[in-house]
Amino acid sequence: MSLPPLDASQFPASETTWHVLGAGSLGSLWAVRLSRAGLPVRLILRNPERLAAYRAAGGLRLVEDGTERLYPIPAESLGAATPIRRLLLACKAYDAAAAAECLAPRLGPGAELVLLQNGLGSQEAVAARLPGRRCLPASTTEGAFRDGDFRVVFAGQGHTWLGDTGRPPAWLDALAAAGIPHTWSEAIHGRLWRKLALNCAINPLSVLHDCRNGGLQAHAGEVAALCAELAELLRHCDQPAAAEDLQEEVERVIQATAANYSSMHQDVARGRRSEITYLLGHACREAERRELHLPRLRALQQRLQRHLAERGLPVD
Repeated sequence: MSLPPLDASQFPASETTWHVLGAGSLGSLWAVRLSRAGLPVRLILRNPERLAAYRAAGGLRLVEDGTERLYPIPAESLGAATPIRRLLLACKAYDAAAAAECLAPRLGPGAELVLLQNGLGSQEAVAARLPGRRCLPASTTEGAFRDGDFRVVFAGQGHTWLGDTGRPPAWLDALAAAGIPHTWSEAIHGRLWRKLALNCAINPLSVLHDCRNGGLQAHAGEVAALCAELAELLRHCDQPAAAEDLQEEVERVIQATAANYSSMHQDVARGRRSEITYLLGHACREAERRELHLPRLRALQQRLQRHLAERGLPVD
């Protein structure tokens, strides 16, 4: 059933509900922060079974500085009919386009979305399915991980960049009030490329060497060679700023997150699909399109695909 078009003027910025699809680590972290700042928040869960499980759990649990608190944030299923004016899309990159298509009837003209996905490619796929809506790509260094159903551990303060080439929305002040450090960026795609390169240099190797991020310090030569190829790719993709000092930043991230497992390592360890298509896959596709010879990058993709196949996981 399709819904009638929504008039954006009927949603004052201060009263607009933040719908959050993706009750994983970052989606839950945002939902809790927005909710405890007094902003209306509503979780969207993928089916009635997940909604029932959430209600049985009593809400989201967030662990900060060793202290756990319960936040009984309202929730609804993906099939609900309530209109959505503002959406944080925090699901995995491979689910983003399908989720956007499912929610399209509820997203009226002028609806705004913050796209918090790893890698590149999913943002364009979402925007293509939602003409007339404002899709704002985001990149974050926030640290959080799930250690139970609807339970998230805040692992480290970071920063979020989001933006497009238009006027910054008025609700950015709400993010500040909610304690979400952020910067509006008209050059957001440079940020996304930089984050993609960082992820490509760290995540696949952490899976293949089965180690925490800090374990990659024992493979410094491999990391450095990969960074050199990634920097070359960035320059050929008209992202010279994203290529600057890439190896140095990768080394800083490895050191700063030495005790953490990468998101890809966590997915593979739990037998879940990885986001290889939107990380290494995207990088290799762009290299091939430009006829760049980046043998280490391509070999890394092939090694990771074999590793995933041996574990019965999707290779794309």
